[in-house]
Amino acid sequence: MEPVFRPGFSLLLLVNMTVPLVFITTVEGQFVLAAAMAGALTQMAIFGSKGFVRLLEIGHIFWIPLLPWLWTRLDGFPPDEPLTIWMTAVIVLNGVSLFIDVGDVWRYVAGERAPHWTAG
Repeated sequence: MEPVFRPGFSLLLLVNMTVPLVFITTVEGQFVLAAAMAGALTQMAIFGSKGFVRLLEIGHIFWIPLLPWLWTRLDGFPPDEPLTIWMTAVIVLNGVSLFIDVGDVWRYVAGERAPHWTAG
């Protein structure tokens, strides 16, 4: 099966890998980018060995400590500041994604291991 364009995926890439470059001088930008890169490396390793399987979502595990930490950082900035708006978007979008990811990983553990499409 060929991969399909997923707008949600593109939005996650935007808020986790592109926009942090705008805020790279802030600890928040650095941490979000670090979590995204660690997740991407994890996902590349899984993809290389298993293909496009539900287990790929385990790469988002780095968001579990990141999101509560970002939440605590919100109080330090005015609500209408671009950094605050972006951090809020990261929390909301990654939080929704994590909710979906838990289901995907659970389905993989429960035996749904066939790749959606294969590596290579």
